[in-house]
Amino acid sequence: MSLLQRLLGRDDKFYQLLESSAAEACVAASVLMRVMEQIGTAAVDSTMGDLAQSRRKHKRISQEVTELLCKQFSTPLEREDIEELSSALYKITKNVEKIGERLTIAPPTADLNTLLPQVSLLEQGANVVIKMVSDLRHGRHGEHVKDSYERLQAIESEADRLMNDLLRNIYRGESDARTVVFWKDIYELLEKGIDRCRDAGYVVFHVVLKNS
Repeated sequence: MSLLQRLLGRDDKFYQLLESSAAEACVAASVLMRVMEQIGTAAVDSTMGDLAQSRRKHKRISQEVTELLCKQFSTPLEREDIEELSSALYKITKNVEKIGERLTIAPPTADLNTLLPQVSLLEQGANVVIKMVSDLRHGRHGEHVKDSYERLQAIESEADRLMNDLLRNIYRGESDARTVVFWKDIYELLEKGIDRCRDAGYVVFHVVLKNS
């Protein structure tokens, strides 16, 4: 039995919390897609409320992880790794909420459909992260987790390429300065959200390498 498998058998509570944390990041990414679809309608306020609620729920999960780390002497993984992963996961949801807030102040003429590919990549990244966190609990082989992390890197690379194309279009177009600032802000926030998914995936990948 590997060291990682022995560690995994000690306590399941931390894995439950980390999986709940990853799931909440995934929920936030899905809600963001609904927000984008509802911009300009009365329904968007309610959906933004859902996004805020998801972020608050995620914060409570993160606080529970911290409290459990303070109370429990024995942990299934190194304390620093648990804390780092919990923080990385929460940053995804926090960033997604910021994106939603920016979308609600979009210029009336903004065609938000141009953001669909980026939001889709963000959702894909969040789904890969939740899979990686689940693999961590079940002690998947390092190569299995490595494949998922490489998928995150590919998503990030595609997001970078896409953002450069979008920025090129606005810089070479005839949009006024305020519109350019809005689009640049949104593009960069979406890229940052995808980077947050990669960061969380790296923590999982690093933990598996250390304990395999």
